[in-house]
This record gives sequence, C-alpha cells and structure tokens, in this order.
Amino acid sequence: MTDRILAFLQRLRRDDRGISAVEFAIIAPLMLIIYLGSVEVSLALSIDRKITSTASAIADLVAQDDVITDDEIVDILNAGNAIIVPFDSGPLQLRVSSLLMDGDGDVEVQWSDASGMAPLAEGSSISTPDGVLQTNRSVIMVEVEYRYHTLFSQLGMSHFDISEIFYLRPRRSIVVSRS
Repeated sequence: MTDRILAFLQRLRRDDRGISAVEFAIIAPLMLIIYLGSVEVSLALSIDRKITSTASAIADLVAQDDVITDDEIVDILNAGNAIIVPFDSGPLQLRVSSLLMDGDGDVEVQWSDASGMAPLAEGSSISTPDGVLQTNRSVIMVEVEYRYHTLFSQLGMSHFDISEIFYLRPRRSIVVSRS
C-alpha cells in the first residue's frame, strides 16, 4: 500500500498538465487589479480635463459680456453641468466672481454667484496670484470643485477632490457688472 502511495505521489510530482491553470490563478487577480486601476486613472484624468474645460468655458462666457443678468448667470452655471457630461453633475460645485484691484492694490469681490457652494461676499477682500490683476482693473475668477468617487473604496481610496481656479480678464469693458 505504501508503494502505491509513493508511486502515486511520484507520478503526481512529474505531472505538469495543470501548471498553466495554477499560474493563471495566481496572476489573474493582479492583472485584474492593474486593468481596473488603469481604467480608473483614465476616468480620473478625463474628469480632470472636463473640470478644467468647465472652468475656462464659464470664465469665457462671463468675460465676453459687459453686463451679466441673473438669467444669464443661471444659464452660464447650468452650462457647467452640460460640459461635464457623461460624468455625474451631482458633485459639481461652481463659483463665478468678479474681482477688482483698487488704487491701493487691494483686491475685493465686486459680485459673486455660485452653484453647489456659497458665493463670496460682495466687498470682501481676497488674494490672487501675482500678475493676475493690475491696478483699477478687474478679472473674472471661476472656481470649480468636484468630488470624484472611485471604484476602490474597499482599498481605502473612496474619493478624491478635483478643483480648478481660472482667471480671465473681461473682453469688452474694464469690469463685468451685474444687473
């Protein structure tokens, strides 16, 4: 009986018919994680590009006008939802503000409107990067924030925040005003 067991074990040790299946079973989960990770990175880069496009398009729409009405600002903010399609617009937050630098070099908010976040207080002071504003000139500032939810929430990375701030000078006047 022990001879039979030893002969069976030797035959089993020399048998290599299932080696490919074992190798595949070991490698397949790793390959699947790499594939899903690359898809997730691709989607994250796509939404990041969409957020940048949204910020620049909204700033461009506002900067083309010299007076923005309430109806126009609603339409412009709604355009942000259309730009990020096919991604979910639920986590999208937008804020459009007109900033003016006075003669003393202080920057203050002329007006601000937002969707999904609070607008900046009119007359409040705000800092901008150097070179964005000149004395007695204004700039349109668009802030876009988006919370991207990943497929890998079980691995501890359930979401990350994407944000963009875009500055654009008015085209037709020194200041884009609100009516």
